[in-house]
Amino acid sequence: MIRTFLDKTLFKSISLSFVRLESRSTFVKMKAEEAKLSCETNIAEEPPKTENEREEYKWKRCKKMACMLSFSGKDYMGMQNQRSQGLKTIEGELLEAFHKAGHIDPEWLDNPQKAFFQRASRTDKGVSALKMVVSLKLPVDEPTLVESVNSVLPADIRLHSVVRVTKNFNCKSAADARTYLYLTPTFAFSPCTDIISESWRCDESTIKGVNDVLKLYLGSHYFHNYTSGKLPMEPSSRRHIYEFVCGEPFEKDGIEWCLIQIKGQSFMLHQIRKMIGMAMAIVRGHTSVSKIDETFGMQRIDIPRAPGLGLVLEQVHFDRYNKRYGSDGMHETLSWDKVEDQVTRFKEDIVFSDIISTEISSKSMFEWMSVLPMHQFKPRHFEEDGENSQLMQAKLKIKKSRKTISASDEEEGDDDS
Repeated sequence: MIRTFLDKTLFKSISLSFVRLESRSTFVKMKAEEAKLSCETNIAEEPPKTENEREEYKWKRCKKMACMLSFSGKDYMGMQNQRSQGLKTIEGELLEAFHKAGHIDPEWLDNPQKAFFQRASRTDKGVSALKMVVSLKLPVDEPTLVESVNSVLPADIRLHSVVRVTKNFNCKSAADARTYLYLTPTFAFSPCTDIISESWRCDESTIKGVNDVLKLYLGSHYFHNYTSGKLPMEPSSRRHIYEFVCGEPFEKDGIEWCLIQIKGQSFMLHQIRKMIGMAMAIVRGHTSVSKIDETFGMQRIDIPRAPGLGLVLEQVHFDRYNKRYGSDGMHETLSWDKVEDQVTRFKEDIVFSDIISTEISSKSMFEWMSVLPMHQFKPRHFEEDGENSQLMQAKLKIKKSRKTISASDEEEGDDDS
């Protein structure tokens, strides 16, 4: 009986297993038929795309273009893009405008290297530019590109023109030279024995004396003393200056101004501001004209750095590129002739206007001239530490005296209350 019971139980278990397998098989067949039917329906509704009908990458046909622009750098942290750090820069605003206008891949906004983005010159914080050039990949044959980008750019940045350039064009290495302007009040050249005021006016001998000093910078020299991180006779510190001249003075808003123009192959960090600072110190009588030759030598000399407010990049020159590719029938010359009037209006209405109004309100040149006598211009070895220099000691004394005066003022205020 036990054996009969076991046989019946085993038979029942095997029967249930077969039923389950048959049910599962039926379910799988149903699902397979549904999938087959769905696939046949999709194939009937959406026929396969041909090679020409496949969606093409929108930015594949973009070509290397040169963008010619002007900007006022007063409210920006320099030219170079610093979006990752949350800083407001010229490149950041420009790329944002290209993105909003729909002219670049959104991915290029945070990765401009994918668009082969390159600037002709990097400007520091507060420095403006009248004829700057940047290059990147952009759509070709879009007649409204300039207008659409300017419609979303801030008023202190203007795109003037976009021209087709060669595939391997690099606006930094292709530049032959760069011209800068420096707008300054003429009282910066007043003798150190005179009382400085906005009513001071220069004469012909003053401008002549300034130009006599500026001429000493012409040619090739080692400018290691006019920047940071360079040793004497270091090859990378040797630069060539083509022009350096101070123009005739003019009056604007009750102050007399003059415009200094310098053209060189390339410039290092702070080089122009230190060259102008040294020239002003010599003209004012704080040091001798022979000091310039010493700055090209082996000694380390403390050179005053003029305020950055008046510095403007006027133009980046591409003479060799224009001569080689400008008339090949495929590319255009990097010429500003067609937009010269726009650049002039931007210079007068935006850049120079901002410099003059900011100088009048902040008096940056007055403040700089007040600390100019602290500079001793004494040579020392490059390995010497400058923390114990006379200039540093004077700064520490002034800082200490200011704290003392501030503390006494607070005590007097407490007594009055």
